[in-house]
Amino acid sequence: MALRKVTDGATLHAVQPRQQSRLLPDLLVQLSAPQAEQRRWAARDLAAHPDAAPALGAQLMIERDSAVREALFTSLNTLANATAAQALLPLLRSDDAQLRNGAIETLASMPHLVAPCMEQLLRDPDPDVRILSVNLLGELRHKQVPQWLLLVLEQEQELNVVASAVDLLVELGDRQHMPALQKVRERFADDAYLSFAVDMALQHIGAA
Repeated sequence: MALRKVTDGATLHAVQPRQQSRLLPDLLVQLSAPQAEQRRWAARDLAAHPDAAPALGAQLMIERDSAVREALFTSLNTLANATAAQALLPLLRSDDAQLRNGAIETLASMPHLVAPCMEQLLRDPDPDVRILSVNLLGELRHKQVPQWLLLVLEQEQELNVVASAVDLLVELGDRQHMPALQKVRERFADDAYLSFAVDMALQHIGAA
């Protein structure tokens, strides 16, 4: 018995074209549409427009739908240009943990664009931003990460920021960090946890 091809017109569905324009001005309007689905499609389509990064970042600051947020981060990651990096940096100040974590994850994927901003981030007046910047170093694949961590050990005065850097050095530290780690232990001798973390980092480095 011959096999029958399933090609008759009754079984096929016509492809429906997108109704919305994909031109940049129209997509920017759609990005603030009341319908989350329309905002999500606009966010995805804006990945084809390098000039859209500021608008994508601005929408992230106010967007509440998680699927739309994901599309916005994905498009910024696809653009991966200097304006995309600048659009993500303000999210490190957000009160929303999802936004902060999304910004760190996306920024970590563009290390060559983050590098010029790193020292400024590590000197930010807000210690919470400095802690998040240290966390970013833990995800950032860049040859200067050891030097930035050394900068934190030598110049940072906030215990929690230093502790975040020391925790990273348990995995990322090398012998250049040992003198600075010992000085950190002296500076914060009254903090038992930090002393323990320093000992762990020194032990790891010494065994490497």
